Amino acid sequence: MARSTSDTARAEDMAFGEFVAIVALMMALTALSIDIMLVALPDIAASYALSDPNDRQLVITAYLLGFAAGQPVCGPLSDRFGRKPVLAAGILVFGVGSLGALAAPDFGWLLWARALMGLGAAAPRIMAISIVRDRFAGRGMARVMSFVMMIFIIIPIIAPSLGALILLGGDWHWIFAALFAVGLLLLAWTGIRLPETLPPAKRRPLSLGSVGEAARTVVTTRQTVGYTVAMGFMFGALMTYIGSAQQVFMDAYDVSAEVFPLLFALVASVMALASLTNARLVERIGMRRVSHAALLGFVAAGAVLAAFGFPGHPPLAVLVAFLMVTFFCFGLIAPNFNALAMEPLGHIAGMGSSLTGFYGTAGGAVFGWLAGQAYDGTVQPLTMGFAAFGVLALVCVLVTERGRLFGGHH
Repeated sequence: MARSTSDTARAEDMAFGEFVAIVALMMALTALSIDIMLVALPDIAASYALSDPNDRQLVITAYLLGFAAGQPVCGPLSDRFGRKPVLAAGILVFGVGSLGALAAPDFGWLLWARALMGLGAAAPRIMAISIVRDRFAGRGMARVMSFVMMIFIIIPIIAPSLGALILLGGDWHWIFAALFAVGLLLLAWTGIRLPETLPPAKRRPLSLGSVGEAARTVVTTRQTVGYTVAMGFMFGALMTYIGSAQQVFMDAYDVSAEVFPLLFALVASVMALASLTNARLVERIGMRRVSHAALLGFVAAGAVLAAFGFPGHPPLAVLVAFLMVTFFCFGLIAPNFNALAMEPLGHIAGMGSSLTGFYGTAGGAVFGWLAGQAYDGTVQPLTMGFAAFGVLALVCVLVTERGRLFGGHH
Protein backbone atom coordinates (compact mmCIF):
# COMPACT_ATOMS: atom_id res chain seq x y z
CA MET A 1 0.00 0.00 0.00
CA ALA A 2 1.42 3.42 -0.93
CA ARG A 3 1.53 6.49 1.23
CA SER A 4 -1.57 8.64 1.32
CA THR A 5 -1.82 11.53 -1.13
CA SER A 6 -1.75 14.07 1.71
CA ASP A 7 1.43 12.56 3.17
CA THR A 8 3.11 12.55 -0.22
CA ALA A 9 2.16 16.17 -0.79
CA ARG A 10 3.49 17.21 2.60
CA ALA A 11 6.71 15.31 2.01
CA GLU A 12 7.19 17.22 -1.24
CA ASP A 13 6.22 20.56 0.34
CA MET A 14 8.53 20.22 3.36
CA ALA A 15 11.89 21.72 2.57
CA PHE A 16 15.05 20.13 3.91
CA GLY A 17 15.52 23.01 6.34
CA GLU A 18 12.06 22.61 7.85
CA PHE A 19 12.56 18.85 8.10
CA VAL A 20 15.81 19.36 10.00
CA ALA A 21 14.21 21.99 12.24
CA ILE A 22 11.22 19.85 13.18
CA VAL A 23 13.40 16.80 13.90
CA ALA A 24 15.73 19.00 15.96
CA LEU A 25 12.83 20.26 18.08
CA MET A 26 11.62 16.69 18.61
CA MET A 27 15.05 15.73 19.92
CA ALA A 28 15.54 19.00 21.82
CA LEU A 29 12.41 18.58 23.93
CA THR A 30 14.38 16.53 26.44
CA ALA A 31 17.36 18.90 26.47
CA LEU A 32 14.99 21.79 27.11
CA SER A 33 13.15 19.88 29.84
CA ILE A 34 16.44 19.23 31.63
CA ASP A 35 18.51 22.36 31.08
CA ILE A 36 15.75 24.89 31.72
CA MET A 37 15.48 23.44 35.23
CA LEU A 38 19.10 23.99 36.24
CA VAL A 39 18.73 27.54 37.52
CA ALA A 40 15.59 26.54 39.43
CA LEU A 41 17.11 23.60 41.35
CA PRO A 42 18.09 25.69 44.42
CA ASP A 43 14.56 27.14 44.58
CA ILE A 44 13.00 23.69 44.25
CA ALA A 45 15.25 22.37 47.02
CA ALA A 46 14.23 25.29 49.23
CA SER A 47 10.52 24.86 48.45
CA TYR A 48 10.55 21.24 49.59
CA ALA A 49 13.13 21.76 52.37
CA LEU A 50 15.50 19.11 51.01
CA SER A 51 18.13 18.23 53.61
CA ASP A 52 20.76 16.82 51.21
CA PRO A 53 21.80 19.36 48.54
CA ASN A 54 22.63 16.50 46.13
CA ASP A 55 18.97 15.40 46.21
CA ARG A 56 18.11 18.23 43.84
CA GLN A 57 19.83 16.19 41.12
CA LEU A 58 16.93 13.72 41.33
CA VAL A 59 14.81 16.23 39.39
CA ILE A 60 17.08 15.43 36.45
CA THR A 61 17.53 11.72 37.18
CA ALA A 62 13.78 11.01 37.55
CA TYR A 63 13.13 12.56 34.16
CA LEU A 64 15.88 10.51 32.54
CA LEU A 65 14.66 7.24 34.06
CA GLY A 66 11.16 7.87 32.69
CA PHE A 67 12.71 8.83 29.37
CA ALA A 68 14.65 5.56 29.30
CA ALA A 69 11.61 3.46 30.27
CA GLY A 70 9.51 4.86 27.42
CA GLN A 71 11.95 4.16 24.65
CA PRO A 72 11.63 0.34 24.34
CA VAL A 73 7.87 0.77 23.92
CA CYS A 74 7.82 3.55 21.35
CA GLY A 75 9.87 1.85 18.65
CA PRO A 76 7.86 -1.37 18.24
CA LEU A 77 4.60 0.57 18.40
CA SER A 78 5.79 2.93 15.66
CA ASP A 79 6.97 0.00 13.50
CA ARG A 80 3.41 -1.31 13.71
CA PHE A 81 1.20 1.81 13.67
CA GLY A 82 3.44 4.41 12.05
CA ARG A 83 5.55 7.25 13.42
CA LYS A 84 2.95 10.01 13.79
CA PRO A 85 0.37 8.32 16.09
CA VAL A 86 3.08 7.30 18.56
CA LEU A 87 4.64 10.76 18.40
CA ALA A 88 1.31 12.45 19.18
CA ALA A 89 0.58 10.10 22.09
CA GLY A 90 3.99 10.74 23.61
CA ILE A 91 3.63 14.51 23.43
CA LEU A 92 0.25 14.26 25.18
CA VAL A 93 1.78 12.20 28.00
CA PHE A 94 4.54 14.80 28.29
CA GLY A 95 1.90 17.50 28.64
CA VAL A 96 0.09 15.62 31.40
CA GLY A 97 3.39 15.23 33.26
CA SER A 98 4.11 18.94 32.91
CA LEU A 99 0.76 19.82 34.47
CA GLY A 100 1.39 17.30 37.26
CA ALA A 101 4.76 18.91 38.05
CA LEU A 102 3.13 22.33 37.99
CA ALA A 103 0.73 21.25 40.72
CA ALA A 104 3.10 18.97 42.72
CA PRO A 105 2.31 19.26 46.47
CA ASP A 106 5.53 17.52 47.58
CA PHE A 107 8.91 16.47 46.24
CA GLY A 108 7.90 12.85 45.67
CA TRP A 109 4.96 13.97 43.53
CA LEU A 110 7.29 16.21 41.55
CA LEU A 111 9.66 13.33 40.85
CA TRP A 112 6.83 11.10 39.62
CA ALA A 113 5.57 13.93 37.39
CA ARG A 114 9.08 14.42 36.02
CA ALA A 115 9.29 10.70 35.29
CA LEU A 116 5.97 10.93 33.41
CA MET A 117 7.32 13.86 31.40
CA GLY A 118 10.35 11.79 30.48
CA LEU A 119 8.15 8.82 29.59
CA GLY A 120 6.23 10.96 27.11
CA ALA A 121 9.32 12.70 25.73
CA ALA A 122 10.74 9.31 24.75
CA ALA A 123 8.39 9.25 21.75
CA PRO A 124 9.67 12.44 20.07
CA ARG A 125 13.28 11.32 20.55
CA ILE A 126 12.71 7.80 19.15
CA MET A 127 10.52 9.08 16.32
CA ALA A 128 13.16 11.67 15.39
CA ILE A 129 15.85 9.00 14.92
CA SER A 130 13.41 6.62 13.20
CA ILE A 131 12.12 9.27 10.81
CA VAL A 132 15.65 10.29 9.82
CA ARG A 133 16.60 6.62 9.36
CA ASP A 134 13.46 6.09 7.25
CA ARG A 135 14.80 8.65 4.81
CA PHE A 136 18.58 8.46 5.08
CA ALA A 137 21.35 5.94 5.76
CA GLY A 138 25.08 5.82 6.52
CA ARG A 139 27.02 9.03 5.94
CA GLY A 140 23.87 10.75 4.71
CA MET A 141 22.20 10.05 8.03
CA ALA A 142 25.28 11.27 9.91
CA ARG A 143 25.22 14.49 7.89
CA VAL A 144 21.51 15.08 8.59
CA MET A 145 22.02 14.33 12.28
CA SER A 146 24.88 16.84 12.34
CA PHE A 147 22.56 19.59 11.10
CA VAL A 148 19.92 18.41 13.57
CA MET A 149 22.47 18.53 16.40
CA MET A 150 23.59 22.00 15.32
CA ILE A 151 20.06 23.34 15.86
CA PHE A 152 19.46 21.05 18.82
CA ILE A 153 22.49 22.49 20.66
CA ILE A 154 20.89 25.95 20.61
CA ILE A 155 18.48 24.66 23.26
CA PRO A 156 21.13 23.86 25.91
CA ILE A 157 22.77 27.19 25.09
CA ILE A 158 19.68 29.27 25.80
CA ALA A 159 17.65 27.02 28.14
CA PRO A 160 19.24 28.11 31.46
CA SER A 161 18.81 31.75 30.41
CA LEU A 162 15.15 31.07 29.56
CA GLY A 163 14.74 29.48 32.99
CA ALA A 164 16.34 32.50 34.64
CA LEU A 165 14.10 34.83 32.64
CA ILE A 166 10.99 32.92 33.75
CA LEU A 167 12.16 33.10 37.37
CA LEU A 168 12.36 36.88 37.09
CA GLY A 169 8.63 37.00 36.46
CA GLY A 170 7.49 34.18 38.75
CA ASP A 171 8.55 31.09 40.66
CA TRP A 172 9.81 27.75 39.36
CA HIS A 173 6.27 26.43 38.76
CA TRP A 174 6.02 28.65 35.69
CA ILE A 175 8.84 26.72 34.05
CA PHE A 176 6.53 23.71 33.79
CA ALA A 177 3.83 25.91 32.26
CA ALA A 178 6.35 26.95 29.62
CA LEU A 179 7.26 23.30 28.92
CA PHE A 180 3.56 22.48 28.54
CA ALA A 181 3.30 25.26 25.93
CA VAL A 182 6.31 23.92 24.02
CA GLY A 183 4.66 20.50 23.95
CA LEU A 184 1.51 22.02 22.43
CA LEU A 185 3.60 23.78 19.79
CA LEU A 186 5.38 20.57 18.84
CA LEU A 187 2.09 18.65 18.70
CA ALA A 188 0.56 21.21 16.34
CA TRP A 189 3.64 21.53 14.11
CA THR A 190 4.17 17.81 13.65
CA GLY A 191 0.46 17.16 13.24
CA ILE A 192 0.09 19.72 10.45
CA ARG A 193 3.41 19.59 8.62
CA LEU A 194 5.25 16.33 9.27
CA PRO A 195 4.50 13.51 6.80
CA GLU A 196 4.26 9.88 7.83
CA THR A 197 7.59 8.32 6.81
CA LEU A 198 6.68 4.66 7.36
CA PRO A 199 4.13 3.56 4.75
CA PRO A 200 1.72 0.76 5.69
CA ALA A 201 3.47 -1.67 3.33
CA LYS A 202 6.64 -1.47 5.43
CA ARG A 203 5.03 -1.82 8.85
CA ARG A 204 5.73 -4.86 11.00
CA PRO A 205 3.14 -6.87 12.92
CA LEU A 206 3.04 -6.24 16.66
CA SER A 207 3.41 -9.85 17.70
CA LEU A 208 5.67 -11.43 20.27
CA GLY A 209 7.55 -13.31 17.57
CA SER A 210 8.06 -10.26 15.37
CA VAL A 211 9.15 -8.04 18.27
CA GLY A 212 11.44 -10.77 19.59
CA GLU A 213 13.02 -11.28 16.18
CA ALA A 214 13.67 -7.54 15.79
CA ALA A 215 15.08 -7.27 19.32
CA ARG A 216 17.32 -10.28 18.73
CA THR A 217 18.66 -8.66 15.55
CA VAL A 218 19.52 -5.50 17.47
CA VAL A 219 21.30 -7.19 20.40
CA THR A 220 23.26 -9.58 18.18
CA THR A 221 24.54 -6.97 15.72
CA ARG A 222 28.13 -6.31 16.77
CA GLN A 223 28.36 -2.79 15.37
CA THR A 224 25.06 -1.73 16.91
CA VAL A 225 25.84 -3.11 20.36
CA GLY A 226 29.39 -1.78 20.46
CA TYR A 227 28.57 1.79 19.50
CA THR A 228 25.46 1.82 21.69
CA VAL A 229 27.44 0.80 24.77
CA ALA A 230 30.13 3.35 23.94
CA MET A 231 27.49 6.05 23.53
CA GLY A 232 26.10 5.13 26.95
CA PHE A 233 29.44 5.99 28.53
CA MET A 234 29.66 9.25 26.60
CA PHE A 235 26.13 10.13 27.64
CA GLY A 236 27.18 9.37 31.22
CA ALA A 237 29.81 12.12 30.93
CA LEU A 238 27.18 14.53 29.61
CA MET A 239 24.77 13.72 32.43
CA THR A 240 27.52 14.05 35.02
CA TYR A 241 28.07 17.59 33.84
CA ILE A 242 24.41 18.54 33.52
CA GLY A 243 23.50 17.07 36.92
CA SER A 244 26.27 18.87 38.80
CA ALA A 245 26.88 22.00 36.67
CA GLN A 246 24.81 24.26 38.91
CA GLN A 247 26.64 23.07 42.03
CA VAL A 248 30.06 23.20 40.41
CA PHE A 249 29.75 26.72 39.04
CA MET A 250 27.56 28.37 41.67
CA ASP A 251 28.75 26.57 44.81
CA ALA A 252 32.35 25.53 44.16
CA TYR A 253 33.27 28.68 42.20
CA ASP A 254 30.72 31.11 43.67
CA VAL A 255 29.49 32.11 40.22
CA SER A 256 26.39 34.32 40.39
CA ALA A 257 22.98 33.23 39.14
CA GLU A 258 23.31 35.80 36.33
CA VAL A 259 26.69 34.54 35.13
CA PHE A 260 25.94 30.79 35.38
CA PRO A 261 23.68 30.64 32.27
CA LEU A 262 26.38 32.47 30.30
CA LEU A 263 29.09 29.98 31.29
CA PHE A 264 26.73 27.08 30.57
CA ALA A 265 25.97 28.58 27.14
CA LEU A 266 29.67 29.09 26.41
CA VAL A 267 30.44 25.42 27.10
CA ALA A 268 27.42 24.19 25.12
CA SER A 269 28.15 26.44 22.13
CA VAL A 270 31.20 24.41 21.10
CA MET A 271 28.94 21.43 20.37
CA ALA A 272 27.16 23.50 17.74
CA LEU A 273 30.53 24.29 16.17
CA ALA A 274 31.42 20.59 16.30
CA SER A 275 28.16 19.64 14.61
CA LEU A 276 28.83 22.08 11.78
CA THR A 277 32.36 20.70 11.46
CA ASN A 278 31.03 17.15 11.37
CA ALA A 279 28.48 17.99 8.69
CA ARG A 280 31.31 19.29 6.51
CA LEU A 281 33.68 16.38 7.16
CA VAL A 282 31.65 13.21 7.56
CA GLU A 283 30.59 12.60 3.97
CA ARG A 284 34.14 13.22 2.79
CA ILE A 285 36.20 11.21 5.28
CA GLY A 286 33.65 8.97 6.99
CA MET A 287 31.97 8.46 10.35
CA ARG A 288 34.69 6.28 11.86
CA ARG A 289 37.60 8.59 11.14
CA VAL A 290 35.81 11.65 12.54
CA SER A 291 34.38 10.00 15.65
CA HIS A 292 37.44 7.90 16.50
CA ALA A 293 39.74 10.92 16.27
CA ALA A 294 37.33 12.89 18.48
CA LEU A 295 37.19 10.07 21.02
CA LEU A 296 40.97 10.02 21.24
CA GLY A 297 40.86 13.79 21.80
CA PHE A 298 38.29 13.34 24.57
CA VAL A 299 40.50 10.77 26.29
CA ALA A 300 43.59 12.95 25.86
CA ALA A 301 41.87 15.88 27.60
CA GLY A 302 41.18 13.64 30.59
CA ALA A 303 44.75 12.38 30.53
CA VAL A 304 46.08 15.95 30.81
CA LEU A 305 44.12 16.54 34.02
CA ALA A 306 45.12 13.11 35.28
CA ALA A 307 48.79 14.08 34.80
CA PHE A 308 48.20 17.00 37.20
CA GLY A 309 46.46 14.75 39.73
CA PHE A 310 42.90 15.87 38.95
CA PRO A 311 43.09 19.10 40.99
CA GLY A 312 40.01 19.74 43.11
CA HIS A 313 39.76 23.45 42.32
CA PRO A 314 41.63 24.31 39.12
CA PRO A 315 41.26 27.91 37.93
CA LEU A 316 37.79 28.47 36.51
CA ALA A 317 39.27 29.31 33.10
CA VAL A 318 41.10 25.95 33.06
CA LEU A 319 37.91 24.05 33.94
CA VAL A 320 35.90 25.87 31.26
CA ALA A 321 38.63 25.19 28.68
CA PHE A 322 38.62 21.48 29.61
CA LEU A 323 34.84 21.34 29.26
CA MET A 324 34.91 23.13 25.92
CA VAL A 325 37.50 20.73 24.51
CA THR A 326 35.65 17.64 25.71
CA PHE A 327 32.26 18.84 24.51
CA PHE A 328 33.66 19.79 21.11
CA CYS A 329 34.84 16.19 20.88
CA PHE A 330 31.44 15.01 22.13
CA GLY A 331 29.76 16.96 19.33
CA LEU A 332 31.81 15.00 16.79
CA ILE A 333 31.23 11.68 18.54
CA ALA A 334 27.49 11.64 19.24
CA PRO A 335 25.93 11.95 15.75
CA ASN A 336 28.41 9.48 14.27
CA PHE A 337 28.09 6.87 17.02
CA ASN A 338 24.30 7.08 16.70
CA ALA A 339 24.49 6.70 12.92
CA LEU A 340 26.96 3.80 13.19
CA ALA A 341 24.70 2.02 15.69
CA MET A 342 21.65 2.48 13.44
CA GLU A 343 23.40 1.80 10.11
CA PRO A 344 22.63 -1.97 9.99
CA LEU A 345 19.02 -1.54 11.22
CA GLY A 346 17.19 0.23 8.42
CA HIS A 347 14.51 -2.48 8.21
CA ILE A 348 13.74 -2.22 11.96
CA ALA A 349 14.54 1.44 12.62
CA GLY A 350 11.85 1.81 15.29
CA MET A 351 13.02 -1.15 17.38
CA GLY A 352 16.64 -0.22 16.75
CA SER A 353 16.28 3.37 17.91
CA SER A 354 14.23 2.17 20.91
CA LEU A 355 16.77 -0.28 22.25
CA THR A 356 19.84 1.80 21.46
CA GLY A 357 18.16 4.86 22.93
CA PHE A 358 17.04 2.96 26.02
CA TYR A 359 20.52 1.77 26.86
CA GLY A 360 22.16 5.08 26.04
CA THR A 361 19.72 7.02 28.21
CA ALA A 362 19.43 4.55 31.09
CA GLY A 363 23.17 3.92 31.19
CA GLY A 364 23.92 7.61 30.95
CA ALA A 365 21.41 8.46 33.67
CA VAL A 366 22.83 5.88 36.08
CA PHE A 367 26.47 6.68 35.29
CA GLY A 368 25.80 10.41 35.55
CA TRP A 369 23.89 10.01 38.82
CA LEU A 370 26.67 7.96 40.38
CA ALA A 371 29.30 10.53 39.44
CA GLY A 372 27.02 13.42 40.37
CA GLN A 373 26.25 11.99 43.81
CA ALA A 374 29.99 11.94 44.46
CA TYR A 375 30.06 15.75 44.30
CA ASP A 376 32.00 16.90 47.35
CA GLY A 377 32.52 20.59 46.76
CA THR A 378 35.34 20.00 44.25
CA VAL A 379 35.42 19.24 40.53
CA GLN A 380 37.26 15.93 40.97
CA PRO A 381 34.15 13.73 40.61
CA LEU A 382 33.30 15.56 37.38
CA THR A 383 36.75 15.44 35.77
CA MET A 384 37.56 11.93 36.95
CA GLY A 385 34.17 10.77 35.66
CA PHE A 386 34.88 12.29 32.24
CA ALA A 387 38.26 10.55 32.08
CA ALA A 388 36.84 7.17 33.12
CA PHE A 389 33.88 7.34 30.74
CA GLY A 390 36.12 8.33 27.84
CA VAL A 391 38.46 5.39 28.43
CA LEU A 392 35.54 2.95 28.74
CA ALA A 393 34.02 4.24 25.49
CA LEU A 394 37.38 3.82 23.75
CA VAL A 395 37.62 0.23 24.98
CA CYS A 396 34.14 -0.48 23.58
CA VAL A 397 35.09 0.93 20.18
CA LEU A 398 38.35 -1.05 20.09
CA VAL A 399 36.49 -4.28 20.91
CA THR A 400 33.81 -3.52 18.32
CA GLU A 401 36.33 -2.71 15.61
CA ARG A 402 38.59 -5.64 16.59
CA GLY A 403 41.41 -3.38 17.64
CA ARG A 404 41.42 -1.13 14.58
CA LEU A 405 40.42 2.51 14.60
CA PHE A 406 39.55 4.88 11.75
CA GLY A 407 37.81 2.21 9.67
CA GLY A 408 40.96 0.36 8.69
CA HIS A 409 39.14 -2.86 7.80
CA HIS A 410 36.02 -1.36 6.21
